[in-house]
Amino acid sequence: MIKKTNKSKDLDKIKEEIVNLKKSLLNMSFQKSTGQLEKTSNIRKAKKDIAKLKTQVSLISGAKNA
Repeated sequence: MIKKTNKSKDLDKIKEEIVNLKKSLLNMSFQKSTGQLEKTSNIRKAKKDIAKLKTQVSLISGAKNA
């Protein structure tokens, strides 16, 4: 379920957050390949967070077009 507090964020903040999560996901994948990452579950959490934010972006842009 999408939180109501995140709907109030504007599009720029959400997109900036997506970029930050993608950067951290890239760093975590490098750490995993070298064996330095201890909590591999963080990769899954980051992917899910990116998907949630992308869904919010599509809902916001869809509401503007309708």
